[in-house]
Amino acid sequence: MSTESASLKNHNTFALPVNAAHLVIADRIELMLKVWQQTRKRQEPLLILGEGSNVLFLEDFSGTVMVNQLKGIDVREDNDAWYLHVSAGENWHDLVQYTLQAGICGLENLALIPGLAGSAPIQNIGAYGVELKDVCEYVDLLDFSTGAIDRIPAADCGFGYRESIFKHRFQTGHAIVGLGLRLSKQWQPKLSYGDLAKLDPATVTPLQVFESVCAMRRSKLPDPRETGNAGSFFKNPLVNAGKAAELITQYPGMPHYPQQDGQVKLAAGWLIDQCELKGYRIGGAAVHRQQALVLVNIDNAHSQDVVALARHVRKTVADKFGVWLEPEVRFIGATGELNAVVVLS
Repeated sequence: MSTESASLKNHNTFALPVNAAHLVIADRIELMLKVWQQTRKRQEPLLILGEGSNVLFLEDFSGTVMVNQLKGIDVREDNDAWYLHVSAGENWHDLVQYTLQAGICGLENLALIPGLAGSAPIQNIGAYGVELKDVCEYVDLLDFSTGAIDRIPAADCGFGYRESIFKHRFQTGHAIVGLGLRLSKQWQPKLSYGDLAKLDPATVTPLQVFESVCAMRRSKLPDPRETGNAGSFFKNPLVNAGKAAELITQYPGMPHYPQQDGQVKLAAGWLIDQCELKGYRIGGAAVHRQQALVLVNIDNAHSQDVVALARHVRKTVADKFGVWLEPEVRFIGATGELNAVVVLS
């Protein structure tokens, strides 16, 4: 399905009033390739979108927005693990529920993360001690220029904290069409974060972890169907051990999580909260009153309201803590993705 001069309000969870010159709903790889060829012929930009749950449109998009709707889940197993091939257009949370209903565990910590499966490798999604890289076996990538689908092993995906090669080397000219997951039958619950720490590792079930994660997320995060938002707006910052020690001395109750590489992860939401920014508003955009990490569209916000608010939050945290937050949300300009830090600087 293709639409000329289409509204993107229902295709970005911030519900911002932006448009695209063309909008295509693509449920077949052949259609994706056709759209790519058309955009090349018209010399216009192409943006591939899932549910628009991690994007901030700064203005109208001057080219074609193609919504990935490839569907299908295949499961096989051996003595040690289940192996899933998931098409990129599958809803991520529906996938988590599907696995649990099938008696397959390992994704429960990643419940209620918005978006589609194809978006998961781009950001290396993660929550409550688990990241996609922990369960990903491969990513299938469509090369528009050749029509070939290359299978990239997880070890070659450049996965880091909200990072992958799909944000850089393969940002244009390619589309993720599927991914492979390996979920071990030797289930080990990950219970180090939030209310999960209250669960008994000796008796806990995957369903109990799933329900606890859902309860925590629902208590903190607004439903984008009711209040426009893109989830966590900023990444949790990583600082060196010296900076972390300095801050912990000054703020003994500060949440902090030592990493294997010697760096220390801080809680961006806590930093923003300490600046007393919950409820702070610019135009129609505000910092959420329950979860400071989320910026919300509370009154017909425009893109520049969100940008101005994010810039204010970032500077206020830097002034107080000497830590510069980086957006987790992708910033989209008229012709494609922009460097969010540069936009906010």
